[in-house]
Amino acid sequence: MKFALLVLTSCIVTLASVGAAQTVKKPNVIFILADDLGYGDMSCYGASHFKTPACDSLADEGMRFTDAHSPSAVCTPTRYSLLTGRYSWRSWLKNWVLQENHPLLIDTERLTMGKLFQKSSYTTGCIGKWHLGWGTELGTDFSGEVKPGPLEVGFDSFYGVPFSHNSSKRFQVFMRDRRIVNLKAGLKFDSKEAMKHTVRKLEDTAIDLSKEAVAFIDQNKDKPFFLYYPTTNIHFPITPNSRFKDTTKAGAYGEFVVEFDWAVQQVLDALKRNGLTENTLVVVTSDNGARPLPSLNGHPCNGPWRGTKRHIYEGGHRIPLIVRWPGKVKKGTTSDETVCLTDFFATFANLLNQPVPNNAGEDSYDLTNLLMGKPYPHPLREATVHHSVSGQFAIRQGDWKLIEGSGNGDYPRKEKGKMDVKTWNPERDPTTGKWTNLDYFQLKPDRSPQLYNLKTDPKETTNLANEHPELVAKLQKKLKSYQDTGRSRALKPHPQPSQ
Repeated sequence: MKFALLVLTSCIVTLASVGAAQTVKKPNVIFILADDLGYGDMSCYGASHFKTPACDSLADEGMRFTDAHSPSAVCTPTRYSLLTGRYSWRSWLKNWVLQENHPLLIDTERLTMGKLFQKSSYTTGCIGKWHLGWGTELGTDFSGEVKPGPLEVGFDSFYGVPFSHNSSKRFQVFMRDRRIVNLKAGLKFDSKEAMKHTVRKLEDTAIDLSKEAVAFIDQNKDKPFFLYYPTTNIHFPITPNSRFKDTTKAGAYGEFVVEFDWAVQQVLDALKRNGLTENTLVVVTSDNGARPLPSLNGHPCNGPWRGTKRHIYEGGHRIPLIVRWPGKVKKGTTSDETVCLTDFFATFANLLNQPVPNNAGEDSYDLTNLLMGKPYPHPLREATVHHSVSGQFAIRQGDWKLIEGSGNGDYPRKEKGKMDVKTWNPERDPTTGKWTNLDYFQLKPDRSPQLYNLKTDPKETTNLANEHPELVAKLQKKLKSYQDTGRSRALKPHPQPSQ
C-alpha cells in the first residue's frame, strides 16, 4: 500500500512539473525605435551635455552595441527593413522616403515581424510613427476608414502618427487603427472644420504616445505581447514639452532627447509595476543618424563618426543599440559585432520558434547566440549593405567599407540649393497593378569609389581605393551579387526526400 501511494505521489509530482513547464509564459518583446537619435545622443554612448538615465540603466542591465547599423540613412526605408528583414531598396522605394500621397510600401502578402508574433499567439501593437504609406492608390482619402495599413501587415492595433512629426498640417493628427482620431463623420479630413478637432499638439505628442504605450502594457499584462514603439522624438521640428525646459546644455535638441529617455522610463516603470520586467525583452535603438542643429553647443550628436543623417558615411547609419533581457542577456556587456536592424526579424523568429522561408527575411541574420553569450560564427554577417538618402550604396565587410562613387550620398542639388527631384510618383505594372519603382533622383554612381579601413581610419578620412584595386573589385562583386540575387542571407537548403 505504501509503495502504491509512493508511486502515485511521484506521478502527481511529475505531471505537475510537466504542466508547469508547458505553462511557462512566453517572453514579451518591446522594440523602441527612436527617430533621428544619433550614436552620441545617450550618456552611455558618451553624451555629456545631458543625461539619459533610462537608456543607461538598460545598458547596465543588458548589452550595448558599438557597431550597429540602420539599413538606411533615412527613416521610411529603415522601418520597412526592420519589419521585413529585407533591405528597402529591394522594394519599389529606391531612395529617400515616402510622401503623404503614397500607398503602403509593405506588400500585405509578405511575412513581417508582426505576423511572426501573431503566428505565435501574441497580441501585437504599433504605437508611434508609421511612415510606411497607407492604402493601395496614390492620394488615399483619410476621411473615413483607411486600409491597408499597420493592421494589414501584422498589428492587432495601431495608435500614432500616420507619417512623420513634420507632416503637413492636415496630417499632424493621431490615428487609431484605421481612422483619424476626433474626425467627425461626414467631414473631409483636410477641411478647416475637421482640423479644428484633429490636429495634435506637437509639444504634447511624446506624452500622448507614452500614455498609449503604458496603457497597452497594462491591458495586455496577462498575455504575451509584442509592442513596436517608434517614437516621434527626436525628429524635427524640435518640440520638447515645457516640463523639460532648461534641463540640458544642448538646448531644445537635448531636451527632446531627454524627453525620449523619459518616455523609455515610462515603459520600464509600467513593466515593473505589472511584474513583467524579468520576462520582457526590451530593445532601444534609432532609425538612422542624427540631424545636427546650430544650437547643440558642442554636443556631438553622431559621436565620433563622419557624416549625419542622410549620408553614406558612418554618421548616417551607425546607431545606438541596447538590448535587455534579464536572465538571458548578460548584464553590462558590450558587443563590437557588426549588426544591422534587419537582423531582429530572424532573431525574433528564432525566439518564437517560427520558420523563416526563403522568400522572407532575405537580409536578416540571427543574433540569438550573440545575445545569449553562446558561440556563433564570427563575423556574424558575411557583409552589410548601407544606403543613403539619394540611393548611394556602400558595402562593409570586416574592417573594409566600399562606397560606390564619390560624395556623401546626400540629396542632389540644383541651383539655389533646391533638391533635384526627377519624379515624385512610383511606376506601376499595368498588368499586375503592383507598384514597381520610385526613383526620385535617378542618379548613376560615378567612377570614383571610396574605400576606407574603419579599424585604422574610423573617421573615413583616407580613401584607399587606388591602393587596393583588387579589394575594390571584390567588394563591388559582392555588392552586385546581393543586388542581383535578391538576398544577402544564404538560401536554406530544401529538405532532401527520404530514401
